[in-house]
Amino acid sequence: MKKKLVIKLSGRVFDFYDDKITKYANFISHLSNDYQPIIIAGGGKMARIYISNARSVNANESTLDEFGIEVSRLNAKLLICALKKVYPYPPKNLREVQLAVNTNMIVVSGGLYPGQSTNGTAALIAEKIGAFLFLNATDVDGIYDHDPNKNKNAKKFDQININKLQHMITHHESNAGEYDLMDLISLKIIERSKIKTIVLNSNMHELEKAVSGNVVGTEIIF
Repeated sequence: MKKKLVIKLSGRVFDFYDDKITKYANFISHLSNDYQPIIIAGGGKMARIYISNARSVNANESTLDEFGIEVSRLNAKLLICALKKVYPYPPKNLREVQLAVNTNMIVVSGGLYPGQSTNGTAALIAEKIGAFLFLNATDVDGIYDHDPNKNKNAKKFDQININKLQHMITHHESNAGEYDLMDLISLKIIERSKIKTIVLNSNMHELEKAVSGNVVGTEIIF
């Protein structure tokens, strides 16, 4: 039985109109030789466009969440099309996730439930299936004390205690929660089940290093 590896893949990966999806599909297929990858696709730019447009016509917050989920599932379907030996549909709930994982194929999911980010979804899936590692692949190379996209003097953490990270997000001591790293729901899930979690850049070389046990990104410790 292969160890289960959960990767939350930033929606930004799906914002490019080139061969990037094929490259990620090849990378994931390579990982599947040794592990069972479970990929959670983010919504990216297209989700933000739909949410913004829906908000402009007074859609409520639950409906906005549903738009984001639907777009993330479209991204998941796009990645599924590029893969072989993959479960053919994005699961829509945790039960379907478990059934898909039980096939021992690659599984690609989008969001599951309104009110939950794809980071939270990925953490919940990692908990449900007993993943040995959760990689949150983002557009930055780890967790900083401030948003590195806005502050060139931001300090990166190689490791960060989960209580400190929760405090940062809750009390807005930094902009960590603003650049799509983790949220309180995802942190509570990985804390209660002590899931090994690394926040890192979505670059495939960085992902491969993390899976191999090399120090990259920021590891959340307990």
